[in-house]
Amino acid sequence: MVETDDQRWDAVLRRDRAVDGQFVTGVLSTGIYCRPSCAARHPRRGNVRFFASGAEARAFGLRACLRCRPDDIAADEAGLARALALIAASEEPPALAQLAAVAGYSPYHFHRLFRRATGVTPAAYARGRRAERIERSLKEAATVTNAVYEAGYAAPARFYADAADRLGMTPTRWRDGGRGETIRWGVAETDLGLLLVAATERGICRVAFEPDDSRLQADFPNARIEPAGAEFRELLAGAVAYVSEPGRAMTLPLDVRGTAFQQAVWRELSRIPPGQTLSYAALAARAGKPGAARAAGSACGANPVALLIPCHRAQRGDGSLGGYAWGLSIKQELLARERGGRG
Repeated sequence: MVETDDQRWDAVLRRDRAVDGQFVTGVLSTGIYCRPSCAARHPRRGNVRFFASGAEARAFGLRACLRCRPDDIAADEAGLARALALIAASEEPPALAQLAAVAGYSPYHFHRLFRRATGVTPAAYARGRRAERIERSLKEAATVTNAVYEAGYAAPARFYADAADRLGMTPTRWRDGGRGETIRWGVAETDLGLLLVAATERGICRVAFEPDDSRLQADFPNARIEPAGAEFRELLAGAVAYVSEPGRAMTLPLDVRGTAFQQAVWRELSRIPPGQTLSYAALAARAGKPGAARAAGSACGANPVALLIPCHRAQRGDGSLGGYAWGLSIKQELLARERGGRG
């Protein structure tokens, strides 16, 4: 939330879509008012006055810009709210055309509007919401059968199919601390300390500077967790290589799960160029939740493969590095290596 005129003017100069709807920019020399993100040429600061709403600007005698149509923001928000309500109430993810019709837009325009507002596509958002319902119901329901219906499913078959895709194991195994699941792990020496790598049959599920499997045992107390054999050597070596060269392209198979927002944050982390950093606030905005800097930091902390999904590239808004699960010295060293040197 911007609170001062200086902050509002900075948002206008950045054409920041995240603040659209918080205020409008009145241009006294032309007699119009715009969204902060309007693509028109910037006016002189002395000709600008900020208004809380389009109605306030019109009362002052200004008219809406025909290019950015600032009064359409309320309609956009109402349409998005209807689409989000439909997603929440639907067992199956609604089709794009259905969501667009509810919102009152063409499918093409709605898709752009939705992605701009949330940071993900409608289909990805719907999958994320369904996944959250699966995990919540498995935690809260007395039985898996109850969880099927509490998650909003009319029948078990679709629930089990979605849960397997989401959790990487059956609902019963996930609920029961990974019972019946096999997780193999190994530890290798690196110049930054002992590195643990753990994987299911689908891919790497944990990378951590840890000496043993105690954290895995705590997360999945009923899973079959066992030291890996020779077949694990290539996977372990591939992960270890990221210690020496953390900026290399990620090609290893992963088996990680998270909420829709966590996945969006992890995706944006992977898009930060090696050696560069991005603030938690910027990550939150790119992930579709402007102002959720603390939640973005929590998503970084929840990243189970922190070396492969590079949360060491996230920092605080004041430019300091912030926290890191394995210590700031390792975070600094990884960034130094990405920048072509060693700390």
